[in-house]
Amino acid sequence: MNSGSEVNQRIARISAHLHPPTIQMEGSSVLSRASCRAKGGAPGFKVAILGAAGGIGQSLSMLVKMNPLVSVLHLYDVVNAPGVTADVSHMDTGAVVRGFLGQQQLENALTGMDLVIIPAGVPRKPGMTRDDLFKINAGIVKTLCEGVAKCCPRAIVGLISNPVNSTVPIAAEVFKKAGTFDPKKLLGVTTLDVVRANTFVAEVLGIDPREVNVPVVGGHAGVTILPLLSQVKPPCSFTPEEINYLTDRIQNGGTEVVEVNVNYF
Repeated sequence: MNSGSEVNQRIARISAHLHPPTIQMEGSSVLSRASCRAKGGAPGFKVAILGAAGGIGQSLSMLVKMNPLVSVLHLYDVVNAPGVTADVSHMDTGAVVRGFLGQQQLENALTGMDLVIIPAGVPRKPGMTRDDLFKINAGIVKTLCEGVAKCCPRAIVGLISNPVNSTVPIAAEVFKKAGTFDPKKLLGVTTLDVVRANTFVAEVLGIDPREVNVPVVGGHAGVTILPLLSQVKPPCSFTPEEINYLTDRIQNGGTEVVEVNVNYF
């Protein structure tokens, strides 16, 4: 049977994962973040998600926690970060999870990270153009990237915040100003367009989407999204009507979601 001291130490270690400040347990030595399992943990990537409490951020946090290549996961947001952190930390995988709330904790969230993923920002609402979205999200992305440049300048940065066509150049300018820009480490995440293209083409062909691969090039907004329907695997052909339908739906998949949301709620 475990002694009371051993139990207290285990509780302290769990608390140290969730709460960055140093914890003092009665009858035990100081257990800080540096001495808890997260210091080394399993070897792997240290990942920060900025905007972890949002619609994309919560699902993304779960997926990253499931990834065996991740050893430390930092979840940052300006609201609701503690609840998301507690929830995700209960998953039975090796990554140690810590939560950070508010801009005053941004630097702590970023220090030492290998990969920073940014879904932070407001989602597009009905009637909003991507220009409208840009006016709001540009400032958010700028602030977060300034933190990256200061605290983990060598980290890979994946930008999800829309409009990606515009937020990536903003991030690039922030990093250039700080002298940390590396074009190989700044990525706009547009995989969603490929996923949608695979699904929509599979529906037309009547096959499993997992068997379809549709190359998509260009940007991540409207007509800048270019599905290469002539390069679909497995090889197939489409009628002019199917090409028009698929191109339009792939380019406007985001708008389709926005319109469904407003009708649903």
